[in-house]
Amino acid sequence: MSFPRAHAEEAMDDPALSADSYAAVLRDLARVNTVTMAARPTLAFLDSVVRPGERLKLLDVGYGDGDMLRRIARWAAKRGVAAELVGIDLNPRSEAIARADTPPALPIAYRTGDYADLAGEGWDVIVSSLVAHHMTHAQLVAFLAFMEGEAARGWFVNDLHRHRFAHRGYPMLATLMRWHPIVRADGTLSIARSYRPAEWLPILAEAGVEGAVVRRRFPFRLCVERRR
Repeated sequence: MSFPRAHAEEAMDDPALSADSYAAVLRDLARVNTVTMAARPTLAFLDSVVRPGERLKLLDVGYGDGDMLRRIARWAAKRGVAAELVGIDLNPRSEAIARADTPPALPIAYRTGDYADLAGEGWDVIVSSLVAHHMTHAQLVAFLAFMEGEAARGWFVNDLHRHRFAHRGYPMLATLMRWHPIVRADGTLSIARSYRPAEWLPILAEAGVEGAVVRRRFPFRLCVERRR
């Protein structure tokens, strides 16, 4: 049975959302990521392209609460990787929240702005998590082309898999965990806005990307990786 992709806007993307509500949503999304083991695919990718003791300059596009960068910082510390970690997010409210939730000792710099302005800064790896499905088709193609041109060691898109079971099951999980109502509604919509494996292939081709691999990751993650 077909499950067509949704295109409705998510409530968390509404500029009119209050600052307190936005902060509560980001922090509950970080909890969702913990419960769903969201960092695991990204860290596995980093293990495949970065050796212990090496240096790493990494860009995270759309960092939200900063939870992925905090996990990467701890991953790097355990492996003796000298990491320079930078996050860029379009929403200016994200930076204050991420800074407040991040211990100052971690090697993370949070910035507000457009990732395209960071071209030419010598990135080894570029990652994103739960960002691709928020983009329009044109924005996603441009983002993939940017990463392909800027990431010396490779890049990794960590996103959702549009799957009917996940779409039906997530609202029950969100209710059980008492996550913010926007997180419940937007999470369900996010699953419907995300992609299926075969849908990534023409998008990658349009972006001029060759050699990328689309992988399913438990639970209901769909990741796109490009290794050099």
